[in-house]
Amino acid sequence: MAISAKQVKELRELTGAGMMDCKKALAETNGDFDEAVAALRKKGQKISAKRADKEASEGTVFFKNSEDGKFGVVLSLNCETDFVAKNDEFVSLGNALVSAAIAEKPATKEDLVNAQLDGRAFSDHITDLMGKIGEKIEITNYEALEAEAVVPYIHSNAKLGVLVALDGTQGSDVEPVGKDIAMQIAAMNPVALDKDGVDQSVIDREIEIGKEQARAEGKPEAMLEKIATGKLNKFYKENTLLNQQFVKDPSKTISQVLNDAVKGMTVKEFKRVSIVG
Repeated sequence: MAISAKQVKELRELTGAGMMDCKKALAETNGDFDEAVAALRKKGQKISAKRADKEASEGTVFFKNSEDGKFGVVLSLNCETDFVAKNDEFVSLGNALVSAAIAEKPATKEDLVNAQLDGRAFSDHITDLMGKIGEKIEITNYEALEAEAVVPYIHSNAKLGVLVALDGTQGSDVEPVGKDIAMQIAAMNPVALDKDGVDQSVIDREIEIGKEQARAEGKPEAMLEKIATGKLNKFYKENTLLNQQFVKDPSKTISQVLNDAVKGMTVKEFKRVSIVG
């Protein structure tokens, strides 16, 4: 049957697919809109499978906070090229994902992709956009935090995002100091909040490195453990957030900066999400 320009236009507006793809789908399904939509989705699914082994190393980090500022989410939406990362539909999808995350508070990224947008799961919308754009698209990281105050920070290139959860705020405006702490996390990439949060495997590795360094310097075997412990304490100061020197004022630790802003305030938790690394 003959396919009219009006039908093609309607299908394009409904699906966002290209004009030629819409015309072909309508021709293949004898003008049946539902079947044509299904055919276009199948095309997206085929592209998804075909590009499954491609590296999605570009993308954008998105964030959103609840209106009361006590719940925040950050996610990285990856694609294959920076050109697509700046695509309006790609950006709209990322913004829709974080809005849904704020509304529904999914526990995992798997829960998020199953959340609904316009009556369909986000996984379907992602597949559709892959079919239209022709690149692999995936949520690589999704994090959410809840506290008395959650402060977000997105680096200017939108390739790195941080959430900082603060407790003990006493109702104060803590956004400025929260932003400073978030920027510290972005720049210094701490491994944990304090030494109690450092994984035992990391501690064991640092102890062994400390011993080997001391041994190479000719230190007595009986002294190696003590020397390695001293090096471990230095590691804690340099790599755990609350013990780090504040980048803007190295005379203070992050713990002191927080206490100076609001006595007793501390970081409950933080999340750092990046496109690469």
